[in-house]
Amino acid sequence: MTSNDLFERIIAYHERTKHRFERYATGPDFLDWDQQPDPFRTYSDAPQVPLTHEFDFLPDPTIQELDRMHPLKPLSAWDTRELAGLLRFALGLSAWKSFGPDRWSLRCNPSSGNLHPTECYLVLQGITGFQDGVYHYHPYQHALELRCGFEKPAQSNDQPARIWLALSSIAWREAWKYGERAFRYVQLDLGHAVGTLAYSAAIQGYRLQRLPMERRDIARLIGLDRVADSQSVEPEVPDLLLDLAALDDTETVPTPPSRISIPAVNEWHGLPNRLSTQSRHPWPVIDRLEQSLLGAPLPADVQALIPDWPDPPELTAVSAREMILQRRSAQAFNSKATCDAGDFFNLLDQTLPRRDRVPWSSWQIDPRVHLLIFAHKVRELDPGLYLLCRNPSHLESLKTAMDSRFEWSPLPSAPAHLPLYKLLSTEAKRAARALSCHQDIAASSYFSLGMLSYFEPVLHERGPQIYPELFWEAGLIGQVLYLQAEAMNMRGTGIGCFFDDGVHEILGLQDRQFQSLYHFTVGQPKQDDRLQTHPPYQHLES
Repeated sequence: MTSNDLFERIIAYHERTKHRFERYATGPDFLDWDQQPDPFRTYSDAPQVPLTHEFDFLPDPTIQELDRMHPLKPLSAWDTRELAGLLRFALGLSAWKSFGPDRWSLRCNPSSGNLHPTECYLVLQGITGFQDGVYHYHPYQHALELRCGFEKPAQSNDQPARIWLALSSIAWREAWKYGERAFRYVQLDLGHAVGTLAYSAAIQGYRLQRLPMERRDIARLIGLDRVADSQSVEPEVPDLLLDLAALDDTETVPTPPSRISIPAVNEWHGLPNRLSTQSRHPWPVIDRLEQSLLGAPLPADVQALIPDWPDPPELTAVSAREMILQRRSAQAFNSKATCDAGDFFNLLDQTLPRRDRVPWSSWQIDPRVHLLIFAHKVRELDPGLYLLCRNPSHLESLKTAMDSRFEWSPLPSAPAHLPLYKLLSTEAKRAARALSCHQDIAASSYFSLGMLSYFEPVLHERGPQIYPELFWEAGLIGQVLYLQAEAMNMRGTGIGCFFDDGVHEILGLQDRQFQSLYHFTVGQPKQDDRLQTHPPYQHLES
């Protein structure tokens, strides 16, 4: 498939899966509860390595201290404990909830509909307590399943310690509920997972670095290309490969190798479980797009031009581990509550990408996503429509593309460096609710927002295969908002259901230069006393 063909396929998918006021994107006619996907992938008969649940040895930094953490141990001294901590606070269970006879788990990494399409594999070499090989992380068991071992190289004594993390996706988990639009939500979940891994790695003084490996090679590396594994189960596709690396105050960001070799395997273990009893699932538009991306090369490489923003303000000192475990998606907000303008500005400030700040130190990209804000109940701030421009080089394009009647007024009360502009003073609740699929949660909050991505020009410049990464950036911003809101005694919720072109219409956008990819809302949560909370790994103790 040529680049032009892939571009046309991606644009066709994006337009096809927009929600519109007159119709929603194609989804299931009803929820077939008998086919609800198993949220946990497991490999039968694969050797399993249990991981510890005791983390007293780990540091317990505040959210603000993560940027100043030094490696607790060099990677060559890691063992099962450090690895257990990394996975527990990134992708592990955070709690169980119950309502009457119904019981469900929550995880540290949020997911649309709590459906969790994201899987994680680890490539381990030179880590104490582990055979060199590929492992699958099982969140329910908090254990690693050995998928394969590596043949020992001739000069094995010179092999450096290595931890790679490969993320993959099972779109069926989302498509069961959301249909064709599910591919978008899968990519947003990946962005959230990158964020949770970045925060968890920072607790131990580490950062992530994306490695330049194409999807089809990642599939070979972690065994997703094996026909024997995939004949009778739902498709699972690779997404990206991350390296765990220490970065102290004197280091600059290392340049990743231009080519990565795949180690020779001595034996594969285990077969993946089927997630639903039905053998095939009728969402071919997602299958075609995934297969097209699987065969595409890496996007064209460009230098990341991350703006040099001043340091964000110091917030109340709260434990990063505590915030990670207590993070929830609010289900309803107190519509009478208000927030201080200073807190509003500080929360937005955390979303500005900074090279030396978590999680941006793990995701060195030229920022492409901006925040369109519907301000409802922010004290000392007029209700209305605002825009946070996260990349100054896009500012003139935004002004030209949008309605010429917008004010674009800087806010005198905001920090001088914060690129926040007032577009229009107006009561924005009704519009926010209507545009977010008529959901009250977008209007009863302090504020809600849409993530507006520089879109078609990026597909031309970097290649259309960059399409999923635009959603990854939006999901990463969402994870920052989740954790920083928790640290400020607020709560957030991601909103995947919104009327795409309705958002573009109120902005006066006439083409696809910018597109809305994700909505988010922040407020004071209402507690539902009918729900009970249970410890995350009580099922293992019993």
